[in-house]
Amino acid sequence: MTTHAPFSPETRCWRAAGPAPLAGSAFLWDRDDLPADLSHAAVILPSGGEARARALAARGAQQILLADAALADSEVVSRLALALGNRRLGVWLPLKPMEVSWSLDLTSNADFRCVTPSLGEPGWEVLKSDGSRTGTDARWWLEQMFRLGASCALLSVDYADPADHNVCRGLMDDFGDRLWLSPLSQRGGGWGAEGWRRFGGASRFVLPPGMEIEAAEAMPETEGAA
Repeated sequence: MTTHAPFSPETRCWRAAGPAPLAGSAFLWDRDDLPADLSHAAVILPSGGEARARALAARGAQQILLADAALADSEVVSRLALALGNRRLGVWLPLKPMEVSWSLDLTSNADFRCVTPSLGEPGWEVLKSDGSRTGTDARWWLEQMFRLGASCALLSVDYADPADHNVCRGLMDDFGDRLWLSPLSQRGGGWGAEGWRRFGGASRFVLPPGMEIEAAEAMPETEGAA
């Protein structure tokens, strides 16, 4: 099974002090060589659909995170939440900053002409698992996913500038401990977990191998998820 997931096949999660919304100790990408015991894992399905999610649930996966399947048919979230229980269902959102376009305003004022942006404030756009843009606003999509029955979301995004911390803070304020945060790639440079915690309000991280020490050192109050 091919996956377009950009970082390591196995990641570990940390949380700030307090109850963890997910008890699994690892996030695993869906692939052919998944371990036999999935009872302590959340399995991310970049492109897998409803049948694959049900099959993994039958194998004991503690939680299933949908991506492309939910974008193609959002009702798959409600069907699986009903069948499996919403605690076992989540979504994975690979994200990039929304692209901003500019246009000349010719109508709002007869005496002036001004250039206006397509966005009033920075935001993140949901990507497909292959990295292609969808034009879907992350905040709106999260609202839909939670309304349909998802219990948590893993947000994967790279740090570009301070606006990303502001966008993250807004989402954390709105959705709280239902959100986990991870880098979209392993580029490193500027992603520091401490910055996301201090300025972005994040408290639950899913980090690829090699960033574990950074997370532990940056957040001494953090503990491994049970």
